[in-house]
Amino acid sequence: MAKQLLATPPPSFKPKERDLSNTTPGYKIYEYLLVLNPHETLKDKIMQVKQYFFDTYKNPSAVYGKPHVTLANFVQYALMEERLVNRLQAVAMAFPPIKIELKDYGSFPSHTIYINITSKVPVQTLVKNIRAETQRLMKLNDDNKPHFIMEPHLTIARKLQPWQYEKGWLEFSNLHFTGRFIADAMLLLRRPLDEMKYQIVQRFEFKNLPIATVQGDLFGL
Repeated sequence: MAKQLLATPPPSFKPKERDLSNTTPGYKIYEYLLVLNPHETLKDKIMQVKQYFFDTYKNPSAVYGKPHVTLANFVQYALMEERLVNRLQAVAMAFPPIKIELKDYGSFPSHTIYINITSKVPVQTLVKNIRAETQRLMKLNDDNKPHFIMEPHLTIARKLQPWQYEKGWLEFSNLHFTGRFIADAMLLLRRPLDEMKYQIVQRFEFKNLPIATVQGDLFGL
């Protein structure tokens, strides 16, 4: 069950338009995000940067949604959710907590400015594990495949107009930022396609358990 409403956390990439014309009528479809969340003190620090960007460059996405690191984005039928949650639970239980190191800024020309993640390898390993175990469950159809974020980052602002990007990046490429947090869990969020707010579906704790133990826990052995 979804637990609480969140302000929409914009995905940390530029999503393509969804073609849902060949989906099954009558079955509810959700858009999902799988994310890592910083601790509250670091969130507040990042929100100050996002607020500054909004005040200076008037980009709404900078203050719309809470800071997070996106691991995957996809759409899927609600009836697949239980199987997907079980599979993600298994991935998380076998994975250790991750130290996330943040340093300075980067950009995706010409639409996004973000905080660099310098400790990329463990995040990339996690995303690869998720992709290997859940890709088929996340694929709605050939036109709606899951998007796995292999270049981890934490977005400051996205969907920038050309002037916002040019002036913003000219400034932020010369600014500095440092921060770190331990990601001891990942969150699965979802929203109906006709709504703007995401709900928390499940929190998956990283427990670094042996595979055999994980399987036993999942099947009640």
